Amino acid sequence: METVVLNKRSSKTKIPKEKIFIDIPQSDMIFFKLFADKMGWFINSKQNLWAEYIKNSPKNVDLSEDEIMSEVRAVRYGEI
Repeated sequence: METVVLNKRSSKTKIPKEKIFIDIPQSDMIFFKLFADKMGWFINSKQNLWAEYIKNSPKNVDLSEDEIMSEVRAVRYGEI
């Protein structure tokens, strides 16, 4: 599972922040969450990132299903 770790303090103190993705064994996540909390970091799972992306995506697009499929085919079969 990929996890994003952000520094909570950076928005208040203007410390530059770095986004990282790491794989952590499920058994170590409890320790890592405690450590991140003590450091003031924010942990966001890959599933949460996708959920946020989907939530903020447009609901009504001005594309027909045929236009969408032609774009998918173009990318899939190397026409782009």
